[in-house]
Amino acid sequence: MGNTKKLSLVLAGLILSGSLVACDDGRGGAEAAAKQLASAVAGLDLRPVAFDGRDSAVANDQLNQVFKALAPAKPSVEAGELTLDGDTARIPLNYSWKISTGEWKYTVSADLRKSGDKWLTVWSPGLLVPNLAEGEILSKATQSSPRADILGAGNQKLVTLRPVVKVGIDKPQLGGADAADSATKLAKLVGVDPAAYVQQVAASGAEAFVPAITLRNTSDRAVTDAEIEAIPGGRAIPDQLPLAPTRNFARAVLGTVGEASAEQIEKSNGALTAGDVIGTGGLQQQYDAQLRGTDGTVVRVQRADLTREEIQAAPTDPRRTVFEVQGVPGTPLQTTLDTKLQQLAEETLADIKPASAIVAIRPSTGAVLAAASGPGSNGYNTAMLGQYAPGSTFKVVDSLAMMRNGFTPDSTVECTPTLTVDGRKFKNAEGYPKDSLGSVTLRDAFAHSCNTAFIAARDKVTQAQLESAATSLGVAVEAPKLGAEAFLGSVPGEAEGTEHAAAMIGQGRVLMSPLAAAVMAGSVAKGSPVSPVLVEETAPATSSASPAPTPEGSAPSSTVTAEAPAKTAQTPVTKAEAAALADMMRAVVTSGHAGFLAEVPGEPVGAKTGTAEFGNANPPKTHAWIIAVHGDLAVAVFVEDGGLGATTSGPLLKKFLTAAG
Repeated sequence: MGNTKKLSLVLAGLILSGSLVACDDGRGGAEAAAKQLASAVAGLDLRPVAFDGRDSAVANDQLNQVFKALAPAKPSVEAGELTLDGDTARIPLNYSWKISTGEWKYTVSADLRKSGDKWLTVWSPGLLVPNLAEGEILSKATQSSPRADILGAGNQKLVTLRPVVKVGIDKPQLGGADAADSATKLAKLVGVDPAAYVQQVAASGAEAFVPAITLRNTSDRAVTDAEIEAIPGGRAIPDQLPLAPTRNFARAVLGTVGEASAEQIEKSNGALTAGDVIGTGGLQQQYDAQLRGTDGTVVRVQRADLTREEIQAAPTDPRRTVFEVQGVPGTPLQTTLDTKLQQLAEETLADIKPASAIVAIRPSTGAVLAAASGPGSNGYNTAMLGQYAPGSTFKVVDSLAMMRNGFTPDSTVECTPTLTVDGRKFKNAEGYPKDSLGSVTLRDAFAHSCNTAFIAARDKVTQAQLESAATSLGVAVEAPKLGAEAFLGSVPGEAEGTEHAAAMIGQGRVLMSPLAAAVMAGSVAKGSPVSPVLVEETAPATSSASPAPTPEGSAPSSTVTAEAPAKTAQTPVTKAEAAALADMMRAVVTSGHAGFLAEVPGEPVGAKTGTAEFGNANPPKTHAWIIAVHGDLAVAVFVEDGGLGATTSGPLLKKFLTAAG
């Protein structure tokens, strides 16, 4: 009985064992091989995979050549449901790539064959990309979307696509000519560094066009196509770039546009690629993402040995598109700059050698109509970012603070030749009229800019009251509607002794930009604080480029550290206060030392001059200022090393206002 039971157990085991063998049709091994293949392709490394008909290392090299153009991207690859047919199997591979802002998905089939007890992958380029043939690879190209315009007042096109030519050496066109010799000749012709350009040409591939310079394509450009093409390999390729009307038009404010540098591409974390056009500096960089939009991307299949010349010569594109992401054009940036006034401001400053600026705003709206920095600023945005002692233009602030403490334009003040505070002697400007010394009205002291009269009032006006009066006039406060980087002044809330005395004449730690000075004048004209506006209806300011470099040229000469701006005006100037200040500014023209502005046609002009010492020279150098209101126009003119405000900046203001109409 016991033997019978043992025999039954043995037979049952044999029957079960036979059933398991019968069920093992090879599926498990095939599925394992399929998963290994999917994982290897996703990692772009086929060396662990065993192939039928291809060495693993060769297959791996081919895979990397096929996908090279998509680097650094890698695909996600998943094996689908396997179909088994004896010693062969087929498995779908589901690919997913992140390309630009899109996702490229496709499915291919991979065949497996069992050899002995091992499943091998049957090599085919088609297991990488649908219908890919031997000798074919992928290529990827970026299709730049049109960069949007920067618009000015009345939708004037400040920056828009304008014709240019890209001048360079087209290496396939060299023939038998020496590349270095051609590069040297072209560099000398267009005025770039020959040694650097020769090196650039040498480092480029045999099929490359190596740009040397981009020129505006105007009828009077200095270098002609004939001169370029006379050099072997020399070529001028017509193109378009977003440009302002002239090379220098509002350049410090708007910034520039050009191809991304290698450094910018490296720092962009993949947002930029070679050939991308980006903004550098100013609004072009600040709003680069908005203006540039989103580039399109196209992935194509092509022969590995296909040349650029063959593509250009073919009647139809020999490549086939397998994936495409449509680009999105940029969105125009609307600014308040007025083309006529901006050009007029730049023309007015054209011959001024020191750093200089003219800013014009519309008080009723705060619109910045012109923000010009002269050639002496060497590219620095003096108009909006400059930090300078404002000199006697700050007496507008003094006067408001004094009126809030009981003074009126008709109040009597003492104007003495000199005044000593804590051992420091203060005096009036050279040439101060003697008949305006003594007991004079505040209006007269303002009109002739009597330093001693205002310093003498320091005991009646605290430094905190000066700060409050400045913010009341839109100075030393934030500018939430401006839409651009700017400095709107700095007035310390605490100062004593000679520092407080110096503040009463716009020196010491008091700083302003020409924009801030124009805002101050505009607040008088408006009868309430002006909040300047340069960019209207802005999208979030973003930039895919690397941070802007420190501007070249004449950065502010002051060594004073600016105070943080206030959020808003503590006590906004009232219409009555502004009317009294306007009366005093008018007196500068009717009875003071800006009488030359009486000749400006149109509405009456009110003004205030300013001269501020800086540096350690003996005699000291001075900033020359003048501010003015003329109808619904407020203007500030500044020259960094300019002598007296009335004699240097005054004539520039008169020229600007007269031509502005």
